[in-house]
Amino acid sequence: MSPRAVVTGGAGFLGSWVADELSGRGFDVVCVDNLLTGRRANLDGSPHALVVADVTQHVPVDGPVDLVLHLASPASPPAYLAKPLETLRVGSAGTENALELARRHGARFLLASTSEVYGDPEIHPQPETYWGNVNPIGPRSVYDEAKRYAEALTASYRREGLVDAAIVRLFNTYGPRMRTDDGRVVTNFLTQADRGAPLTVQGDGRQTRSLCFVEDTARGIVDLALSDAPGPVNLGRDAEVTVLDLARTVIELCGSESEIEFVPRAVDDPQVRCPDLGLARELLGWEPRVCLEDGLRRTLAWIREETAAAPTAAAGR
Repeated sequence: MSPRAVVTGGAGFLGSWVADELSGRGFDVVCVDNLLTGRRANLDGSPHALVVADVTQHVPVDGPVDLVLHLASPASPPAYLAKPLETLRVGSAGTENALELARRHGARFLLASTSEVYGDPEIHPQPETYWGNVNPIGPRSVYDEAKRYAEALTASYRREGLVDAAIVRLFNTYGPRMRTDDGRVVTNFLTQADRGAPLTVQGDGRQTRSLCFVEDTARGIVDLALSDAPGPVNLGRDAEVTVLDLARTVIELCGSESEIEFVPRAVDDPQVRCPDLGLARELLGWEPRVCLEDGLRRTLAWIREETAAAPTAAAGR
């Protein structure tokens, strides 16, 4: 009998890739998602079961459970800014419900946390020992503090001996199955350049991001879930790129004539973001494999497929 994993947020961009990675390693996968930001289409053609439910209320999964991975949450700034209370609830009540599912079944648990717990960091690159520089009442705090609370709750369950739990801190991830309207920098730039529209660069564009292709991120998440390490463990690509250089790369990749338009920076937008990957390398032997240009090409192909399919889907409704 195959081991069985539950992925909350499993119909989301990253959750669906994690479900696929688990399936490739011999797991039967149950995805639990309320479809607030997830999409049924992300699971098309997969063997995964989908339970439509709000994990802030309950996690209605019957049968055996060997592994619980809690990925449910709005993740892009426009999504969590539009749904601030839902984001806080899924980080608090949702995390507790997922932990309780793992406790009842004696299952290993993994929390998908975020580099946002580091806020606008004063240490660079960011190691797991850094406590962060977060504005607790700013607009972004609904996501940052939800994840910080989720980490505290997960660590407490582990210390109390209730659940064998691990925490992964994810840096910027991109790739196919991202919502093209999610407002993140990669999808913004690729859709803008493909239309020939100006690429909107916030501030002077000197702020840096570390962009990891989703295939690599999903592999690392499952590596940690199947280890005995408690974390937190950073996962991301430790090659920084400025937002301005990313815009120029996207324009060249798309063969676009788009220009760059500078717009104001978002409130509390971090100036730098780069993971220290020492623990991931030491504990998991994990390295990102997909270079930025290849990842952007694969994401662009996905966006073009989505754009081409959109009129057909609209006509069929």
